[in-house]
Parts: sequence; C-alpha cells; structure tokens
Amino acid sequence: MQVRRFIAGANVHTVMAGEGPPSTACDASPGREYQTVRQRRGWRAFARPDVEPAAGSPLRHLLAATALTLAAALPARAADKAPDPNATLIYFDAVSNQTLDPQEPQNNSSFAQGVLMAIYDSLVRLAPDGEPKPGLAESWHYNEDLTEITFTLRKGVTFHDGTPFNAAAVAKNFERSMALGPKAGGVTIETFTQVAGYEVVDDSTVRVKLKARSGQMPYLFGTQAGMMISPAVLSDTAFGATLKPIGTGPYRVTGFDSNVRTQTRRNDAYWEGIEGRPAGFEHNFVSDARARLNALRSGQANLALIEPRQIAEAKDAGFAVQINEKNSTWEIGLNTSHETVGKLKLRQAMMHAIDREALADALGYGASKPTVQFFAQSSPWFDPALEKLFPYDPDKARKLVAEAGYPKGVDISWLLLNTTEYKTMGEAVQSMLQEVGIRVKFDTVDVSQYTLFRRPAPGRGDVLMVRWGGRPDPLMTFQEFISGKANPWGAVVPEIDTLIDQARAMAPSDPKRAEVIHKLSRVATEQVAHMTLMTRSNVYAYKPGCVTNLPAYLPTGNDRMNDTRVGMGCK
Repeated sequence: MQVRRFIAGANVHTVMAGEGPPSTACDASPGREYQTVRQRRGWRAFARPDVEPAAGSPLRHLLAATALTLAAALPARAADKAPDPNATLIYFDAVSNQTLDPQEPQNNSSFAQGVLMAIYDSLVRLAPDGEPKPGLAESWHYNEDLTEITFTLRKGVTFHDGTPFNAAAVAKNFERSMALGPKAGGVTIETFTQVAGYEVVDDSTVRVKLKARSGQMPYLFGTQAGMMISPAVLSDTAFGATLKPIGTGPYRVTGFDSNVRTQTRRNDAYWEGIEGRPAGFEHNFVSDARARLNALRSGQANLALIEPRQIAEAKDAGFAVQINEKNSTWEIGLNTSHETVGKLKLRQAMMHAIDREALADALGYGASKPTVQFFAQSSPWFDPALEKLFPYDPDKARKLVAEAGYPKGVDISWLLLNTTEYKTMGEAVQSMLQEVGIRVKFDTVDVSQYTLFRRPAPGRGDVLMVRWGGRPDPLMTFQEFISGKANPWGAVVPEIDTLIDQARAMAPSDPKRAEVIHKLSRVATEQVAHMTLMTRSNVYAYKPGCVTNLPAYLPTGNDRMNDTRVGMGCK
C-alpha cells in the first residue's frame, strides 16, 4: 500500500537512530494513546498490498493525517558548527547518580553510567557496537584454557590527582572490588566472583587468574567493574558517598550534588588529547520530561533527553532531534513455574496476539521498532530471520489458546508497575490478548516492588513488563533474563543453560562464540523464554548544529558522551 510505505519510510528517516530511559511524566492522556493503538490496529488489519482504504473513509483520514504529521517531522539539516573548546556540555537527563562510586549498586544500572564513563576510564573500552577494544589496557591475552588473562597497561597515564596509573593501581582496585563482596553492584560481583586471584607481573602488566574457564572478562572489564579509581583515595572505608571520584577520564569532578547535578571540567592532561573537547560537562537529573525540554528552550541546557512523545513538539520548536537505537527493549518476563504461561502453546499464542507494529507506531512516536528479540537492528547480534517467527495472527493465537487446554479462554495476572508509561503500554497489550481469549488482570504495584516477581516460586504474577537496558556482553542478557541460574523457576528448556555455558567458555575472538549466541537467541525466541514487544531508543534534542559526535552506544542504556562536542555560539 502506497500510504503505508510512505509512513514506514518517514519513520525510518525522521531521525538518526533511537531509545530513551524511563520517566513518569506524561504529555498526552493514556486514553488518547490507547485509542490510537486501536485505530492503528484497525488500519493494519486492512493494510494489505491489494487493498486501498475508500476515499473519505475514517481509515483514509487516519493514514493521511499520520503521513502529514510524519512528513512535517522530517528534520531540517543544519550545518554542524565548529567545536568550541570553551563551551560546556550541559545535559538534562532522566536518570541520576546517587554517588559517583562505580562499584556502588545504584550505579549498576545501565542508564546511570554516562557520567561514570566520563570520569573513569576502564581497562577495556567497549566500542559503540559493544566489541572490546583497548582502553587503559593496550592489549590482553588469554592462556590456552581461558583460565588466565594478562593485561598490558598503557604507559604515561595519570589520575586526576597526579597519581600514576600502573599495575599497582590496578591491583589496588582489584583488591577493593573483591573485598566489597555482596556490597558491590551486580556486574562487579559477576566479574570478581570469577576471579581466583591476580598478580603484578611488572609495572605495566597484570595477570588475572580465574576460577574456571571464562571468555567474558574483556566485556566485564569494559564496564564499571574495570573502571580505575585513584589508589590514593581507596581507603578501607571509602565507598559510595564517602569515595572521592578521581579517575583518569577526560573529565574531572568539580562539584557533585547527589541525585541532582554532577559538574566536571576537562582533564587537560588526558592521555587521548583534548582537541575540540568542551571545557566542561555538566550532568543534571530532571525527572520531568516537560522540564527537560523547557530547559532547552530557556538556554539552561544545550542537550536534553526527551520522551518519544515529544519529538514533534521539539522539532516544531526548531530543535534537532536525534534518535539513538539501543540494545534496549520493552520486555515481558514470564513466570513459567505457573501452569498457564508454563505452557509453550499459550506463550506462542501471546506472541501471535500482540500487534507489535501497531504498538511501535502508536506508542513509539517514530523512535521504536517492532521486534521479537533482545538486539537492535544496528547490533551485530541481530538476527533478521527471527522477526518472521511470530507474525501478528489473532486467528492462530485463538487456536493455540484452545490447544493449550483453554477452549473458553484463560485468566492470567500481570504485575503492573504504576507509571503512566507502563499503564498505557499494558492496557494496549491487555486489549490485544483479550481479543484471543487471554484475559489479563492487573496487579498494580509501585515501581520499587518489581522484585516481587522474581521471588522463589510461586512468585507474584504470571507476567511482568519491564524496560530492558541491554548489557555489555550479549551473553549477559540471556544470563540475567532467561537463564535457569538467574530465574527462581528455571530456564524454559535446559538447552538455554547449555548454550550459555558453551558461549561463556569461549573467547570474544572465537567465531564459534557468535554462532552459539545466535543459536541461543533463536532457541530463546522459538521457546518464548521472553516476550519482546519493541525497541526503545535514546531521544535527544538540541539546537541544530550545536551538538556533534553523540553516537549510539549499545553496551549500556546510556550513551557515551566522552567525545561529544558543542558548537561555537551554542553556550
């Protein structure tokens, strides 16, 4: 259909890539959005290549209005301004930092690491696509059985306080992380529970001995687990709020107000140079999306994270909008210890009942794509073949519900987190499932109570919808979300844990590792070990030409702003 192709094309070209963290702010009523989903679903039901809506019909008007809206949203490209080394990047974000300690649990969130990456370099630097590259370690190598990994360190690097970076500094950081034990964040725990010990070979070489074969170390040391802190501030009691945030990164801290603001100045001694880098980077936490956009209007900020629903408004105000696609998705977790969703045919029915395209069109505002897998299309781990497994097919879904043993339909409970964003999405999916005989009853709880779902069987709720922020190693996504070693109710099939163990025992450079992870993704999707709805993207707004070099960074929910530039005359 011509109009449909136009809309799809507009969705692709309105921005540059895409996803954004949570916010309880709402700029449009849930009722209107919910109705939009229903309208889009009606459009999709008729949107066959050989059928065109009748002239003057409500469907024709809907498509025409949508096309005009999207066409109006196409960005006017402005020439990028030359970088201003005296400017400050002032960023208004939806996520905060309670402390600036990389090992503190709150900073384990993949949405809270942007500031940390600017302050602390890690041993390994993960590339935008997530592949391990040299960082503070110029190189590394495993022994033959992957039970030892040796890092060769970069020379001539100093911490912000002048302390030299060397093997002794690395050892001090390792000592601290191991001593923290369960007090540390999850990724640090995951890293150092695999470490049997370490040794300083010489001033620029450190060898890490592992308890068992593991190829994950380059990925893990590319996260906050590998962020190096000046040994001069690593006292026995320094943790969380009492730690002085001193790293080797391109920015040094000049002011910090917990959960409010982090102020930094450029590290002019940075080992990677300072050319074009702003004089400062200021991170502000503002939970309200309206306030973040208004900060751009008033000149308080030169970069803001906005919600997808604000894209058209931001462009109407003359701002450039950039959508950075992420390995971040809307996911439905399944408590397969329960009789209902423990049945594969019922899970398959749910997959076929959900119109992902309608959800992405109506609730993604051009910043989301329908998908059934964990990885973005820009990720090397994306498998296009998986997208054909569960097309929207309510008739097939009804048949599967009956075959699962529920000819008269079935009731399931949904542990629903109490924010407008979750409720709007939940109501839309509830309606889709209802139409095939799956009756959803919401059990609404505060966001902080999401852990009720993961308690040992029976747990609370058959399903829980969450926003998944991605992980540095693609394998970690499967480990944390669907592995029987992480779920109280176990993996849906033993093959999942078998494949995870195989991939974990392979080095990142081993081509067979990629094959195993792709197979794992296929098994997880075919067995409906999880239910992915659509991608989520970070959506940024700024004055045209004023912010450059802000690529999508797939290893975390945050994007890496270390090399972002501010244009001349942009404050």
